Amino acid sequence: MAAALIPAIDGQQPHLLRLPAPGGAASALEEVRYILGSRIPPAGAVVLEAGAWPLRLPELRELQDLLAPLQLRLLRVRSHHPETLVAAAALGVEIEPEPEAEKVPDPTFSAPPAAPDLLVHRGTLRSGDHLQAAGSVLLLGDVNPGARISAAGHVLIWGRLRGVAHAGVAGDRGARITALQLRPLQLRIADAVARGPEDLPPPGLAEQARLVDGEIRIDPAPPEFSR
Repeated sequence: MAAALIPAIDGQQPHLLRLPAPGGAASALEEVRYILGSRIPPAGAVVLEAGAWPLRLPELRELQDLLAPLQLRLLRVRSHHPETLVAAAALGVEIEPEPEAEKVPDPTFSAPPAAPDLLVHRGTLRSGDHLQAAGSVLLLGDVNPGARISAAGHVLIWGRLRGVAHAGVAGDRGARITALQLRPLQLRIADAVARGPEDLPPPGLAEQARLVDGEIRIDPAPPEFSR
C-alpha cells in the first residue's frame, strides 16, 4: 500500500497525508515525495498520519522542506510511535497520540495482551506529584525536585528531569529514560538504581539513561532527541 494524500473538503480543514505501514522497500520520505509529485493539493495545513513509522527530527524537518515549496504547512502529527511524537513536539508541531491498530486474532494462537498506549502528559510535575504509566510515558514539561515519574516502559521527558524517574517498573531492563537535561535526585531502570550526574550536559544535547552490563549509564540521546 502506498501513501495517500486526501485533500481537505474545504479551506477550513487541513489536508490528510497518510503513510502506509512500514516494511516496504520505500522510506517514509520516499513515499511522501512520490505522492507530492503526483498530486498537489491547494495551499494549506497538513495532518500527517505517521502510524508506526519511527520518524526522527531530521526526517520531519526534511518533510517540512518538501511541503514548504507547495505552500503546505505541517500542522499536526498523529502517531503511536513515541520517538515520532517527541520529534514532532521538538519542532513545535501539534501531536496526537494514537493507539496501535488492532490485529485480527488468530484462533489457533493465544497471544499476550497488547502493550498499553503511550501516555502523553503536558505540564510540569511539581513537588509531591507522581505521574505513573502502564506503558511508556511522554512528558512535555519538567520534573521538579520532589516529583516522581514512573512507567512500565520508557520515560521520555521533553524538559528537565530534576526529581525521581523510574523506567521499566515491571522489570523491563531494556527501558530507558530520556530528557533534555538529566539531573535527577534518583534514576531507576527495572531494579537498578543510580544518582544523576552533577555537572551540566553539553549545550544542545539531550541525554539518555539505559542499562549497560547491569549498571545505569548516561549518554547523549539519539539524534531524534538531541537535534
